[in-house]
Amino acid sequence: MLRVETLAEAGVELPSVPPAMVFDRRFREVAPDAFIFPGDNFYEIGTTDDFLHWAFPLFKQGADAFYCSGSTATIRAMADHGLPVCGHVGLIPSKATWTGGFKAVGKTLESAKLVWKQVKAAEEAGALAVEIEVVPQSITEAIAEKTGLFLISMGAGHAGHAQYLFSEDVLGQNRGRVPRHAKVYANFAAEEDRLQQMRIEAMSRFARDVHEAEYPAPRYLVDSEPDVVAAFRDWLDQVALPWVFTPGSRWVASRKP
Repeated sequence: MLRVETLAEAGVELPSVPPAMVFDRRFREVAPDAFIFPGDNFYEIGTTDDFLHWAFPLFKQGADAFYCSGSTATIRAMADHGLPVCGHVGLIPSKATWTGGFKAVGKTLESAKLVWKQVKAAEEAGALAVEIEVVPQSITEAIAEKTGLFLISMGAGHAGHAQYLFSEDVLGQNRGRVPRHAKVYANFAAEEDRLQQMRIEAMSRFARDVHEAEYPAPRYLVDSEPDVVAAFRDWLDQVALPWVFTPGSRWVASRKP
């Protein structure tokens, strides 16, 4: 998970963060000025009442607004309760069946009209913003001229008031298909592969050293003075019964870092 202080130090002003991060009391300490809006898919949260019960504790903890891919009625109910809401228009991945799958929405006149109607519905319901995803830039520009909503563009062009990319794409962690709109700024996937090979190599050497009795070597051990050991053995012979131990295979133990 990308740490919120990374975003704050990098100058990212509008981070979309997992709800659990908002409940960490430290998040406002490291990102006091960031406009933070948590979110989740509507099918993970549920009905309108579920959205309200989900949002209120987050609002109390310092969330500034909420991403909502739920219904217009849900947006309206949240807004009516004073909760700032960001809707979603265009390609909505969780609802892609309704717009023909994972492809741009708004390339035809009819689908461009649909995007506009989605924007107006969110606006009239009381949303303060919408994420506008994979919509032709010229359509986004035309819509921006006719709405007062704050447009968060994901692959929808410069007319958006903010630009949104997943951190997995920015950092090059996405091992699947990289969307056309996603610009990759680093290659964390290759670095993670390199680190994984280092983990395997290091653990293999550790296991081999244990089985070959090369670990622990004397420099990794502490010991008592010989007279202390001798006195302890004399005492132990008096208080403890003898125990027969048959040496077997050495076992290797390690703990997750």
